[in-house]
Amino acid sequence: MNLLLFEHGELNGTLLKLADRRSEHIIHVLGLRQGDTLRVGMLNGKTGSARVVNMEGSRVELEVHLTTHPTKITEIDLVLALPRPIMLQRILKQATVLGVRRFYLIRSDRVRKSFFQTHLLQPDRLKEILIQGLEQAVDTRLPEVSVHQRFMPFVQDVVPTLTAECRLLAHPDEPATLPDLFAEGKITGSTVLAVGPEGGWSDHEVLQFKQQDFHCFSMGSRILHVDTAVVVLLAQLQMLQSLRKR
Repeated sequence: MNLLLFEHGELNGTLLKLADRRSEHIIHVLGLRQGDTLRVGMLNGKTGSARVVNMEGSRVELEVHLTTHPTKITEIDLVLALPRPIMLQRILKQATVLGVRRFYLIRSDRVRKSFFQTHLLQPDRLKEILIQGLEQAVDTRLPEVSVHQRFMPFVQDVVPTLTAECRLLAHPDEPATLPDLFAEGKITGSTVLAVGPEGGWSDHEVLQFKQQDFHCFSMGSRILHVDTAVVVLLAQLQMLQSLRKR
């Protein structure tokens, strides 16, 4: 936990009282004592510092001072064919660490219906995972998550409303790579990245995305697990976006 997060409703003036995993972290992991300080942030708000003013058992009371607005958010949205639950948890956390601002979790031909029954999609559990990513990344802005259990309504009704300047579709059978698209000037500004299931998108799904102006690419000859591919692609996109701005 590189940033202790709290919600606006938890703050009483400048005082924050904790008696949960955050206080346990302060006591047993950070080893702080009364008078010590740590870095804190309000969810979807400013960051700053807090001083430990009282400790009693597993309870900690902090005096909070928020001073700094979060840095500019990464302009990447992720469309993800819903993976197995254990993989979904890793992806949500790591993609949040890497700055994804919106997640669209969708059904595709190779996604099992049962995946949508996972408790990870419950709002409270989703929020918990995303907050863990924010704590790691030292960010306060909670990503948005929407779940779409039917492919065609998502492509036909939701995709046209996406405002990203660049639309990218990762698919193993495509000859172009991200550097190729960058060289062709197709990676510009805000981006929506679509990543499919382990077996890739179906031909029908690829066609539907192409009709919505998605540029298709692959990661070369090696096929990665989805959780690894997402991290690699987000890192590459951030690097290419940085190069574009120079």
